[in-house]
Amino acid sequence: MSDMKKWVRARFQPNVPLGEGQVKATASKEHLALARRAGREGIVLLKNENHMLPIKKGTRLALFGKGAFDYVKGGGGSGDVTVSHVRNLYDGLLMREEPAELYEPLAQFYKENVEHQYRNGAIPGMTVEPELPPGLLEEARQNTDMAIIVVSRFSGEGWDRQSVEYEGQISSEAEQAKQNQAVFEEGDYYLTNGERAMVDAVCQAFSDVAVVLNVGGMVDTDWFAREEKISSVIMAWQGGMEGGLAMADILLGEECPSGKLPDTFASAIEDYPSTYNFHESPDYVEYTEDIYVGYRYFETIPGASKRVNYPFGFGLSYTSFQTEVLWAGEKDGQIAVGVQVKNTGDYEGKEVVQVYYSAPGGLLGKPARELAAYEKTETLKPGETQILTIAFDADIMASYDDTGKISDAAYVMEKGSYGIYVGNSVRDALKTDYIYELSEDRIVCRLAHRSVPAQLAKRMRSDGTFEELVQTEPHDYMENGLGWSGEETEGMLPAVRAVSRRLLSAEEDTGKILLDDVAEGKVSLDDFMAQLSEQDMAELLGGQPNTGVANTFGFGNLPEYGVPDIMTADGPAGLRIAPECGVCTTAWPCSTMLASTWNRRLVKEVGRAAAEEVKENNCSVWLAPAMNIHRSPLCGRNFEYLSEDPVLTGTIASAMVDGIQSQNIAATVKHFACNNKETNRKNSDSRLSERALREIYLKGFEICVKKSQPWALMTSYNLVNGHRASESKDLLTGILRGEWGYQGVVTTDWWTKGEHYKETKAGNDIKMGTGYPERILAALEKGLITKEEIAACARRVLELILKID
Repeated sequence: MSDMKKWVRARFQPNVPLGEGQVKATASKEHLALARRAGREGIVLLKNENHMLPIKKGTRLALFGKGAFDYVKGGGGSGDVTVSHVRNLYDGLLMREEPAELYEPLAQFYKENVEHQYRNGAIPGMTVEPELPPGLLEEARQNTDMAIIVVSRFSGEGWDRQSVEYEGQISSEAEQAKQNQAVFEEGDYYLTNGERAMVDAVCQAFSDVAVVLNVGGMVDTDWFAREEKISSVIMAWQGGMEGGLAMADILLGEECPSGKLPDTFASAIEDYPSTYNFHESPDYVEYTEDIYVGYRYFETIPGASKRVNYPFGFGLSYTSFQTEVLWAGEKDGQIAVGVQVKNTGDYEGKEVVQVYYSAPGGLLGKPARELAAYEKTETLKPGETQILTIAFDADIMASYDDTGKISDAAYVMEKGSYGIYVGNSVRDALKTDYIYELSEDRIVCRLAHRSVPAQLAKRMRSDGTFEELVQTEPHDYMENGLGWSGEETEGMLPAVRAVSRRLLSAEEDTGKILLDDVAEGKVSLDDFMAQLSEQDMAELLGGQPNTGVANTFGFGNLPEYGVPDIMTADGPAGLRIAPECGVCTTAWPCSTMLASTWNRRLVKEVGRAAAEEVKENNCSVWLAPAMNIHRSPLCGRNFEYLSEDPVLTGTIASAMVDGIQSQNIAATVKHFACNNKETNRKNSDSRLSERALREIYLKGFEICVKKSQPWALMTSYNLVNGHRASESKDLLTGILRGEWGYQGVVTTDWWTKGEHYKETKAGNDIKMGTGYPERILAALEKGLITKEEIAACARRVLELILKID
């Protein structure tokens, strides 16, 4: 009989404090301070004419807009977090040793209005902008020196954003909010009519106006980009529970802003090539812009650059920096650049050095710029310098040839000159003297065709025209060898099936080999698995009952063999525990804000701290980070994702994984792949070229997998080129495991409509929130799946459990 030391948390839910001196780490003052620090570093200064910011001491401030109190800490759905408090901008300006001077009658008008709307059922970020009383505006003008306008936005899992009034399917939460008030008078991408009236009135009354954007993703910037009376703008994103404090820290000059945009902000929603067909059909999305996503589109396609208000990588500072390239060259397949950064201004601060490359257009066509690598300086005092060495593999400059123009199904580098650019945004990066030259085409890697599109007629070229693609026979994804189309069986809803599974009990001394024996090195995992029946292994391939504070079910749970039921937990904005449990955790800045830090070390700290809270609350698998590409501003879940660029996405996600897994907690990168739309997400088909799939939508996952080997990976709900992602052997076995060498567990997203045995056969190890072992065994009996395929998945589940501490 084992002493059960290894999985004591999973087995007994002791909730032992992990902090120093037996103090709880969960929502500790140290974690709240880290959340505030991450929030500060992710804020992006978009505009600061006449150096109006930072706000000078003694300046009398007027806060306008319901967003000053209607603060949104993060998005809805799995990215929501139960917290003890949230700090809005009003709190942030006053909760300090030297509070800012605010005009209280105006602040109380907005406070009371927002509280009234909340009492009537509104949720944060979906209140209505109240009409500003003219008399109150005039009083504020006479009694203050400067106006601050705050705009907040909310979006969530399961529904997409709109540029006009909502139509079609949205979540019940959003539907209820819409019934309570007409939120989308113009659309949440744009200002509502009420917000526009307020902004116009404030700009007429004040000569100095600043704007704070409390949003989770891209929004309209045209209304302030060229408005002379709006002198300063900060992109404050959704900063978690301490976000208002972080906003105030930046506005008041407690810290110099150092965030950089992870996305391109265009003049209008129509300027994004993904917009025209985003809502064309609930059943599919055609990625006709191909690899020209975000800045790859705006910096490449003729005429598109003039439509950019704020380019990718952009972000101002209160200080100034001088960046000098000291040297650049290639050795052993790596290109390295030495850069000296000097703080030439009057404030201490940080700078981000970004390195881009430009590949020759050749036969394939290439973006004008592509991010290769980046590094952020330490805090530099005025006059201080730091030398950075930034390196990347030359092979990352290769392009995927999916039509055989150079070499079919291969990454190739076409002959010609590869320019290297260094700067602090894609637009400001300057060409270095060093040029990487190829006298002939080079095949970097030969692969096989995977996930080829069957229903994509055309794709964009680098000149903005389109090329036709050869069409193949579409795949019938509803075909099923057992005659099931994804509906629930046994007359049970999936949630009922999950909680009706056997619960973990103490092992009896049955003479069986226990998993503890494997953990202690007494026997091999092969010996352990040899005793498992087909039924045992099939049981391991589905979600298991909740224990303790968990509400997303567990992995494992074979009590007669000592296999614990380890709990999963939602993320990525923090450990998500249902409010009725009475446990408040730390709500971190949203993922887009973390990407805006461009600081891998800081994001790793956040990952470590978040994992401490997961472990302390007796969960073992954190469902984070989410890392789908920001293809369109209209994706309702962009706040949970990182960037439009796969290199920034992959490296930031990798840092998060490293931090999480440093605590022996499993990170779960998601959603693999092409989950770039929430509408009808369980049946929508993402149709894209193999080149776009590999270079854009899989590249971030590839970087993260190869750098950090996350212990778990979650497939997406949607189809990819006609195949359900969870059933795609091309994606899971061909690319993920075969090409990238992934060693971890693959789990479905919760309650997919895929057939369990097909998912298992594809290499999807666990079906969540519950499995259908009877379907797997029926398929085994009919010869539709092999025992070896079942055992391979079961083994990976056990290998994951053995890593948990």
